[in-house]
Amino acid sequence: MQSASQAHTAASRTMEREDWNQRYAAEELIWTAKANRFLMEETADLAPGSALDMATGEGRNAVWLAEQGWLVRAVDFSDVALAKARRLALVRNVHEAIDFREADLRTYALEAHRFDLVALIYLQIPQVELLPILVRAARAVAPGGTFLLVGHDSDNLAHGYGGPQRAEMLYTAEQVVAALGDELVIEKASRVERPVETPDGIRVALDCLVRAKRL
Repeated sequence: MQSASQAHTAASRTMEREDWNQRYAAEELIWTAKANRFLMEETADLAPGSALDMATGEGRNAVWLAEQGWLVRAVDFSDVALAKARRLALVRNVHEAIDFREADLRTYALEAHRFDLVALIYLQIPQVELLPILVRAARAVAPGGTFLLVGHDSDNLAHGYGGPQRAEMLYTAEQVVAALGDELVIEKASRVERPVETPDGIRVALDCLVRAKRL
């Protein structure tokens, strides 16, 4: 049985690869096979090209992008999640359009100016670990390309539904913009509402959304 101090330590530390492997192994799909609504909306006006899906998880967003004609590199450090993502891509017949790579984004080196779309959808890790990833992600955007981040907003902790219940795992659009610096031109940066169906009816989650472009 865990002591109170052990339980606190487990609750406060960052979930690592094996933690996520255990979680992804628990059931067929933790999330859903449907792509994130904001990803679909914000990329609707983009011509398909090369895309980077960071923290792809079970692959729902990478698979949807591939279905729209994008050539996708999908990165995650959970091999269990990637196995499920590959199965989803195979079922949806887009496996040849997705390059799945097992890597830890905290140390993963990205080519500069490489991708027409760089997407980070709900990468919720401590801000001290997130900020260097944002810098590398921004640099990876090709000329004319788009950067898109969607995350659980800091205000969600007190005023929204679901998401991490640790303040250091949450952030705002303003913090993301500050981390990007002058690397990209900001097109959108705001808090957005996301309706969530629950057994008790529709609840509202608060997300932050940042869309930027390299000229």
